[in-house]
Amino acid sequence: MADKEPEVAIDCSNPDVVTKYRLAGEINSNAMAAVIALCKTGARIVDICEAGDKIIEEATSKIYNKGKDKVTKGIGFPTCVSVNNVVGHFSPDDKDDTVLKEGDVAKIDIGTHIDGYLAIAAHTLTVGAEGPAAVATGRAGDVLAAAYTASELALRMLKVGGKNTAITKMINQVAEDYKVSPVQGVLSHNLLRFKIDGEKVIINKEDTDNKVEEVEFAPNEAYAIDIVMSTGEGKPHEVDERTTVFKRSVESTYQLKMKASRAILSDIQKRFPTFPFTIRSMDAKTARFGINECHKHDLVSKYPVLQEKDGEIVAHVKFTALLLPNGTIRITNSNIDATKFSSEHSLTDEDLKKLLLTSAAPKKKNNKKKKKPAAAKAE
Repeated sequence: MADKEPEVAIDCSNPDVVTKYRLAGEINSNAMAAVIALCKTGARIVDICEAGDKIIEEATSKIYNKGKDKVTKGIGFPTCVSVNNVVGHFSPDDKDDTVLKEGDVAKIDIGTHIDGYLAIAAHTLTVGAEGPAAVATGRAGDVLAAAYTASELALRMLKVGGKNTAITKMINQVAEDYKVSPVQGVLSHNLLRFKIDGEKVIINKEDTDNKVEEVEFAPNEAYAIDIVMSTGEGKPHEVDERTTVFKRSVESTYQLKMKASRAILSDIQKRFPTFPFTIRSMDAKTARFGINECHKHDLVSKYPVLQEKDGEIVAHVKFTALLLPNGTIRITNSNIDATKFSSEHSLTDEDLKKLLLTSAAPKKKNNKKKKKPAAAKAE
């Protein structure tokens, strides 16, 4: 009887997995940079979103195509561009003519996967007259500085043996220092193969209705760290009619009644079996009708468009990181330039100040072999 082949690890203990994560992160960072460049005054948001998705699809189509190396890959999270008081998940269809205006605070959310290993990032910028070159000041500067600072601290706290509760506490301390609010309901998850929302969770803001269990970070895990801050109360509401981003609920089954719904579900299972997608990428005539029945019977879950009160400003920073033996590495570049925002506020906690000054880079391996001591001369 032949021996069974050893199981292949699907976490970061496997160098091939780390390679796929890193490559997904590189593609995602390039796509993010391209989307940032498109965020100019007068640009249609739907055109920007379509361009971001296309860049990822074209880049991933060129890799892992031969023999045993052939794998599924592509969009891990559809490109979203959410402006000002809109918290996130805004990825409109062709009928929406929303354009960027000078001074808009735009949040870009985008994700790439290779063989189910996801790299995802979010970036916030202030739209200038000729592109994303304006400096955020006033309350916009406060909220962007808070989100950026909290994300940098989270990267330094995301290490083996660390706790999710410590990061949540830090996020709330940073928000208090910058006179803004963490947005309720925002969760950072550990990432698993073909799974964007693992069991381990870091909550942006804990309260009576929103609590999570304390967990400890372990070696070879991957995380998407999500920081969302608001100048308002941090209690957004849904704008259901604008929701276009969904995800297949793989554990649910139901015999759909409408032909359009069955066609949409078949398309979802073929092209988007595990990761979020936008109905913009599907047949426009049937997608909206079909997705409603799918959602009604829990075959898909939605990523609703959320927004704060008019006049408030929301900033979003997200990155993907791997907990490797030599330290934590960030594999998605959020492209944040700290010269593009300014705030009259700053950190007050001395421990957090010291932590922010430390390097986030992992320790380099010392491959130099120690020299053997010289042999003693014979007398």
